Amino acid sequence: MPIDYDILRLIWWALLGVLLIGFAILDGYDLGTAMLLPFVARTDAERRQVRETIEPHWEGHQVWLILGGGAVFAAWPLLYAASFSGFYIAMLLVLVSLILRPAGFTFRDKLEGSGWRGFWDWALAIAGFVPSLVFGVAFGNLLLGVPFGFDPEMRLSYTWTFFGLLNPFGVLAGLVSVAMLAMHGGTWLAAKADGEVAERAARIGRLAGLVTAVLFAVAGTWIAFGIEGYVISGAITHTGPSNPLAKSVAREAGAWLRNYYIHTWLIAAPVLGVTGPILAAAMSRPRGSIAALIWSGAGIAGIIATAGVSLFPFLLPSSTHAESSLTIWDASSSPLTLFIMLIAVLVFLPIVLIYTGAVMRLMRGRVHLVDVERRSGRY
Repeated sequence: MPIDYDILRLIWWALLGVLLIGFAILDGYDLGTAMLLPFVARTDAERRQVRETIEPHWEGHQVWLILGGGAVFAAWPLLYAASFSGFYIAMLLVLVSLILRPAGFTFRDKLEGSGWRGFWDWALAIAGFVPSLVFGVAFGNLLLGVPFGFDPEMRLSYTWTFFGLLNPFGVLAGLVSVAMLAMHGGTWLAAKADGEVAERAARIGRLAGLVTAVLFAVAGTWIAFGIEGYVISGAITHTGPSNPLAKSVAREAGAWLRNYYIHTWLIAAPVLGVTGPILAAAMSRPRGSIAALIWSGAGIAGIIATAGVSLFPFLLPSSTHAESSLTIWDASSSPLTLFIMLIAVLVFLPIVLIYTGAVMRLMRGRVHLVDVERRSGRY
């Protein structure tokens, strides 16, 4: 194998983070815009204006979610089995919500009644809010640990319910996610729309940016002083077979901060997670600012990177059977599988990036309300 097994595992851990960040930044403004739809648009024309800012993009952006799910399935099969089984109801909620989105775009203008169109407008808002909340709650529970375990035959078992996810810290993490994507949607609309919609979106973007920074700082303080982290006690073979039970794990106060003490430059991730939203809020204005949108995306990247760096090398800690916790060293596929997948990524990821950039360039410019009103007879 031309690349060592431990290096392949590190590469795929980083690639998983890239895919999550890519999804959060690109589809994040679709989710955030949909979430804000009933609050920034007052008239039927304004609601169509809001939808037209994301209609050319949202389907293409879902490829990042598909890539992320595929990467977990193929590169981290134990993580896929444990997380998708344990978060089953949460995943079902996300799936139902995402199904509402194409239905809303397709059926909303089929009838002219205000009741019909209002229903689909709120359906699109729910389709933006629910995934934003659920993804955040899920990440929050990763830092707390998930109640699962493997028996000696590697059979997986859980001791929790869906409502167990809705603990105080999990809900706080969900609120961070909702505020973060509301900020992103607000800065996107401020840059892409005009008139009253852009002004309302800019105000919401400023507020959501400040709320994101505050909630993220509160969550970080809670992790530092109120949540025990996980550490691998004893030696672990970085190139060994994927067997989660071949290690010992201990829980320690402040363990989620350990990586920042070892590699101080990693503090850049949480710093960006705070400063990005603040700068996005400062630059968000009615006429829109690409700089605000860029800083909003940078803040999202910092927040997600903070979670990944804090957890490293853990992927899914277990709160009930610590030794069953999944790490990047014991939950991956074989070296050959990781290598073949890496070749595929090196071929297809640039294609996805080029396609995404081409669409963004083609659809650049604002969606003007006057143009929407001029086309109103077609609806």
